This record gives sequence, C-alpha cells and structure tokens, in this order.
Amino acid sequence: MMTQKSGSSSNVLQGKTLLQNPFEFSDEQILDNVYRTHFHCVEKCDVKSLHTVASTVINHSIQITDTVIQQASQLSERFREETITSRQLTAKLKRIACQMVCTSRGEHYAHHTTMLILEQLKAYSWDAKALIVQAAFALEYGKFLYHPLTRQHEEYEKSLADLNGLLVIQQNIQHLSFFNSVVKKVMQVIECITEWKRLTSAGYDIKDVPTLADTLHEIPVVVYWAIFTFVTCTGQIDDFTTDHKVNKYELSKNFENKLDLILRTFREHLEMCSTEIGRIEDYSRRKNIIIINGKDIVKVLRALIISTENGHSRHNVINGLTLEQVKIEEFKKKHVLLFISGLEHIDEEIQLLKSVYEKLKEKPREVEGYRTEDFKILWIPIVDEWNEDRRKTLETKLQRTKFGWYVVKHFNFEIGIKLIKEVFNYSGKPVIPLMNPDGKVENFDTKQIISMYGFDGFPFRTSDHTRLTQQWNWFWSEMTKLNPRIGDLIEEDRYLFIYGGSDTMWIQEFTTAIEKLKRDVGTLSLQIDITVDSYQLGREDPKIVPRFWIGIDSLLASRKQQILKGGNEGVQDFATTEIKRLLFLKQDPKGWVILSKGYNVKLLGHGQAMSRTVKDLSFWHVKLHEEVSFDVAFKEYYESIKDKTSPRKCEHSEISNYPSDILAHIPCPNIECGRSMEVTSVNYRCCHGLDP
Repeated sequence: MMTQKSGSSSNVLQGKTLLQNPFEFSDEQILDNVYRTHFHCVEKCDVKSLHTVASTVINHSIQITDTVIQQASQLSERFREETITSRQLTAKLKRIACQMVCTSRGEHYAHHTTMLILEQLKAYSWDAKALIVQAAFALEYGKFLYHPLTRQHEEYEKSLADLNGLLVIQQNIQHLSFFNSVVKKVMQVIECITEWKRLTSAGYDIKDVPTLADTLHEIPVVVYWAIFTFVTCTGQIDDFTTDHKVNKYELSKNFENKLDLILRTFREHLEMCSTEIGRIEDYSRRKNIIIINGKDIVKVLRALIISTENGHSRHNVINGLTLEQVKIEEFKKKHVLLFISGLEHIDEEIQLLKSVYEKLKEKPREVEGYRTEDFKILWIPIVDEWNEDRRKTLETKLQRTKFGWYVVKHFNFEIGIKLIKEVFNYSGKPVIPLMNPDGKVENFDTKQIISMYGFDGFPFRTSDHTRLTQQWNWFWSEMTKLNPRIGDLIEEDRYLFIYGGSDTMWIQEFTTAIEKLKRDVGTLSLQIDITVDSYQLGREDPKIVPRFWIGIDSLLASRKQQILKGGNEGVQDFATTEIKRLLFLKQDPKGWVILSKGYNVKLLGHGQAMSRTVKDLSFWHVKLHEEVSFDVAFKEYYESIKDKTSPRKCEHSEISNYPSDILAHIPCPNIECGRSMEVTSVNYRCCHGLDP
C-alpha cells in the first residue's frame, strides 16, 4: 500500500538528502528543497470545504483525546464515542493518507514521505498543499477515536470496546498527551496558513503591505513543517491502538520547539500584515469621508486629523491665542481655511493669514451669503519628526506671533499626513485650501487669491479668483497691446508701479524716487522677499500715450452703450467704475500712478501723494516688520497723506467717442445748413464749491 516506489520516479527526490533529519536543516535548505517541488498553481480544490471538514474531525478528536486522557487517569468515567459524517475524499487524498500510515518511524523517513507528497501536490497552491495533507491526517485520526456505532451493537459490546480502549490508552497516557499537544500546535499552524491565504487573496499590493513579502518567503517552510508534522503524527496513531512495546517511536521534543518558533514568527508577521491592511482600510474609509461622504466639516476634520489609538480618539487642536485645547466641534457649520505647511519659510503665508484674520474680526461683512464671522483658520504644521528643536520652533512662533487662529499641535498622524498629501496635493510647499460647512473643498489653494487680492478676494472661492482677475482684464489688455513686456512683469506676481503724466518735472522726480525705493527695500532685512518694478507709460515711445487713453475712452463708451441696451441704466459694474476713476486720475496736473501685484490692481493714486509715499519709505517700512504686506503698508500711508498733498481743484474730463444716441441732437448754427451736428466729444466739469 505504501507508495515508496513513486519516489524512484522523481529525479528531484533522489540522494542522501531524503534520509537526513530535517531538524538538522536550516530554513534556507528547506526552502530550497521545497521550492523545487512547487510549480505554478494549476490544480484547483475546494480548500475552504476541505479545511472545514478536516478541522472539524481533528478538533473534535483533540477534544475527545483530552477527555479520554482524563477518563483513563480517573478510570471512573465512561468513554463517549462520537460520530461524524465527512465528504467523499478523492483518490489522491486517500493515497496520501496511505503513504503517511505506511511511513517508517523516524524523522528521516517522515522527511522522505513529506518530499514525496510535496512532489505529488506540486501544482497546488501552498495553502491547498497543507489542507489536503491535513484532510488525509483527519481520516486516520478520526478512525482512531471515532468508532461509528450501529443499532445492532449490544450494550455489552460497546462497554467492552470502551474498556479495552481505555486500558490501551492508559498504557500510553503520557505519550498520547504529548501527541495531542503537537496536533494542537500543528492545527494552529494550519490556521495561520489559512489566514495568510485570506490576506494574500485580498488583492493588496506588496508595496502597501510590505510584510506580505516576508510571509511569501516564509510560507514554503511553514507548509513543509505542517506536512512533516502530520506525516509523523499519522505514524503514531497505530502505536496507540496496540499494546506491544517493540519498535515504538515517540515524538521528539523538537516538534514542539520547532512549531512554537514557527507560530511565534509567522503570527508576528501576520499580525503586522493585518495592521498594515488595517491602515489601508482606515485610509480608504477616511478618504471616502473627505471626498465623497463627508457632508459635515466636523466629520471631515475628524477623518483628516484625529487618530484612533486603542479605540480612543486623540488630537491636539489648540487656540493660537490662549494655547488651550479646544474641541473639534468648534468648527461646526464654519468655513475653514486650512493652512498646511512646514515650520520653515512660511513667513509670507503667516503674514497673509494674519491680515485675513484681522479683516475677519473687523466689521461683519457678507458676500453672496458668506459671512466673515463664519470663517475660521486652522493651521496644520507638518514635519518629518517632532524632535525637541521643532517643538521649540513651533512654541516660539506661537508665542511671538500670537496667532488668532487654531493650530493642530505636534501633528504626526501618519494616515492624516498621507491624506493631506493626496487630497490637497501637498508636497512641502504651503497650501491654504478652503472647506465649506459641508466639508467640501471650494478652493484647493486660496494662497494665490489672498496673495493677489488680499481680503478683497473674500470669500476666497475659485470663482472669486476668476471674477477678480477678469475685473481688470480690460486694463491689462490695453497695456499689453502697447507693450507686451508688461505681460511678463505681471506674470511674475511682483509689485509693479505704472505711472505717467504731462508734468516732466514730476515724472523725473517720481522715477528717481521709485528707483531708490527698489534699492532700499532690498536692504530692509525683511522676513519675506519683496520685488518691486516700475514702468513709465510712453517712455520708449511717447506716441502710445494718446493711443492708450483713446482706448480707455472707447471702453467706457462701449460699456455705457451695453448698459443702456440692457435696460440697466444707472447700474454700473466694477469695471465701469474703475475706468472712470482712471480717467479722473488722468486729469491730475502732476501725474498718476497705478500700483499692482501681479494682475491685481491694488491702488490708483494721484501723482503728488504717490511720490511722497514712495519717498517716505523710512516712515512706513516699520509696518513691513510687523508682518503687514507691502501694498497694505503703502496704501495705509498714502491714504493718510492724500488729502494733504493732492490738489482739491476739480478738473474737467473730456471723453471722446461718446455714444451719440444718448444725447440731444443739436442743429448746426449755420442757417444755410441746419443739419444735426455730429457729437465728437463731451466735456464734464465739476461744480465743486458752488451752490446747487
């Protein structure tokens, strides 16, 4: 019945190695031998059903064995037999069971049979190999302890059978106890193998679950020792059913030691795999909340920044002014500006947010349903490691700057950092996304709109950036027509002074002053770099000056015409208002100046006051050290001196190409003509100082 002959057909299993003691092998040697028997998984079997049936048989057998041991020691309780019903096993499974029964006693022979079985099961997966052999062992173990009783059995026969069984087992009680312990351990190994199969079948990438790579290296060795143990234990079963003591083989203590080592190492790796997979699933769940199913800013912030350790939520959100911890519910029904950054090179962003925070705390303002009192700022500083130096850096910034917003202190939640990098495209450079009360992102980075437009960009949506950019398109379109170099300057997002006028003395004075300001700003040792440039309209070609103003006049006339055609007389949009302001500046006898930052026009100023402000840098540059932006500090000083330096005399404004159909038609004074005169221009003069 023993298939020792099959060994001769396998070239892989020849040589003295087959008769060596596997306890003398290293794991690498076993891995090498076992892998030679493994092909790609071609054969399929219902490993789940096989494992269920075999485990049921073996586990029940273990329980009964424990009971029998107890009965034999007490000799007072009656052995209770149980019956099971198992599925029909395949011929291959029966053949393997036969091989194991007929294996000679000793580790050398058990190793030989183990390699033969592995050769026969080479086309099966690693878990299937172990579970098929487990099922074969269950056949023999079940026969040992389960004696099906039929209705024809007499009570006397059953009692006698019980008594004989107890007497035989009593003689082998110590050996049987150790045998049962080994079977329990190998069953634990089988459970580990099935758990490994479940984890590897879940479809996770080894890059995401790196410990899986270790288990893939270990599994051949684990399967080998499981099969080797089953082979050895099967040979022991016959010894328990006979009372002779000749040539009996007792299991080596090496079995328990080896199985304990396998279980300890393999379980540790499986637990690490489960932990890594748990992180992946937690990440997916949190990401789903943030992107799809948030519906609440508090729920989204919980998913983003609150870690769960040992079932307890942990976070450290503090108020930047009081430095006291606050609850995450503080952000309920609020719009949140998330400031995500490191600790270094963020002075510009802090300056921007500080100016925004101060504006938010001023007089309440509402734009399209967005109220300033509903906005909060939350800073999430991210570093590789919160060492002592970085903790001190954060403490210094908190104490020195006195943030009016909230801070996630010492944020080191690994999953949260990964989410921030993926959802908000954070790569180390500061970003300031805006989230609404529903937890949806309305602008993935408000930094640009705040940098360009300051609080004028409120409520800082992506649509607001588009709207504000388009508000001055008319101006930049005219400027770039005259000089394409202007486009390069505004694309670089630098401060740009555009100026002009008819007073050559003032032009020369302002040019000198602005050049000095450029040099002086570079020597102020500010925390952020300020780049200032200038452009004099008509310096290269004086002919472009009238072309520019004719273009602006035409724009106003065109917009007036559009307003009238639309039936919205008396309603003026932003562009129309600013065109009128620019045309008014043109009348300044000294000159005019426009200050912009990138595409955002920050200030339209009168020549004398603007020149004075540029010259008086030493009076207002202290504001720059107080983390106030250049344009804000400049504008504040300009407004403070404007009325003292700007002429109060009102000027007339001449507008060419005005739409003739909105004016009364006047006939030609020449009596011989009498036809309606063409309207070429309109003059407006303010009656300032006169009675109505």
